[in-house]
Amino acid sequence: MGGTKRSNSSESDRDRMRVTREEALALFRKMSQIRRFEERAEEAYGRGMIGGFLHLYIGEEAIAVGALAGLEPEDDVITHYRDHGYVLARGVDPKRVMAELYGKSTGLGKGKGGSMHLADVSRHLWGGYAVVGGHVPLAAGLALANQYRNLPRVVSCFLGDGATNIGTFFSSLNMAALWKLPLVVIVENNRYGMGTAVKRASAVEDIYRKASAFNIPAVRIDGNDVLAVRDAVRDMARTARAGGGPQMIEAMTYRFRGHSMGDPQRYRSREEVEAAKAADPIDRWRRYILERNLAEEEELERVIGEIETELEEAVRFAEESPAPEPAELCFDVVVEE
Repeated sequence: MGGTKRSNSSESDRDRMRVTREEALALFRKMSQIRRFEERAEEAYGRGMIGGFLHLYIGEEAIAVGALAGLEPEDDVITHYRDHGYVLARGVDPKRVMAELYGKSTGLGKGKGGSMHLADVSRHLWGGYAVVGGHVPLAAGLALANQYRNLPRVVSCFLGDGATNIGTFFSSLNMAALWKLPLVVIVENNRYGMGTAVKRASAVEDIYRKASAFNIPAVRIDGNDVLAVRDAVRDMARTARAGGGPQMIEAMTYRFRGHSMGDPQRYRSREEVEAAKAADPIDRWRRYILERNLAEEEELERVIGEIETELEEAVRFAEESPAPEPAELCFDVVVEE
C-alpha cells in the first residue's frame, strides 16, 4: 500500500548526498543558464520581439535541473507550459529555443509552437502543454506504451499545483496506480495557481497527500535544493522502473516573476517576493559549492561569463533568423508513417 510523507533534507542529509566536482559545476551551469535565458527572454518580450504568452521559470530552476539529473536520457519528459527550463536542462541548444520564442523558422518547432509548446522528440521531450492538467493523461499514455512494449523507460510528468485540482489529474493517477505504470509525477508547488493561492483553491493544501487516494507513494521535498530533487526523482524513478508503479513528488518552490508577463501580481506583496528570494536555488547552490571547496569563486564567475556569451549568441541567432514561410502552415500537421 502506498503512503505519503514529508522530506525536509537537513544540511547533514545533503552532506551524505554524493556529488562530484564535475556534477556540482554541471548543475550550477544548467541552473545559471536557465536563469539568464529567462532574463534575456524577458528583455526581448519587453522590446516586442516575442509575442503571445511568456511564462518565466525564474526561481524554480532547481526542479528542472535536479529532476532531469535524476533521470536517464531515454526517459520521457512531458510538462506544462512554463517549459523553457526543462528543455534547456535536457541539453537543447539555447539558440534553437530562443529562435522558437521569437517565432523563427530555425526554432525548435520551426517557429510554430512558441514558448508554451517546446518539444524535441530526439531527446524524449514531449513538450509543454497549454491546457492545465491536459497533459497528465498523455503522460499516463506514454507510460502505458512503455510498459506494453517492455521498454525500461520512466515517464516524468511535471505540473503545477493548480493542475492537481483538475479531473484529469485524478483519473490519470487512478489508471496509473491500477495498472502500475512507470510514471513519476512531479508537482511544482510555487504557492499560486495563476493568481490564486493554494489554500484558496484546494481543500487539501498538502498536495502530496492527494496521492494517498490511489495508494501512490508520495513525498514533499524542498524544490529549491537541487540535490534533494535529484535524489528524490532518482529514487522514485528506480522504483517505478522496477515495476513499483507510479510515484509522486511535491516540490516546494516559488516563482520570482508573475504567472506570465502580463501578470500585475496584485495577489502578493513585494515583501513576500523579496523574502522568498532568500531561498534562491542558484545562490544556495553557489554557497554549497564554495563552502565544500568543490570550485573556486573565479571558476563560477567564468561559467557565468561563458553563459552570457552563449545567450548573447542565442539572441543574435534568433533576431537574424528568417520567419517561417506561409506555406509552412500546411506541414507538420499530421504524422506520416
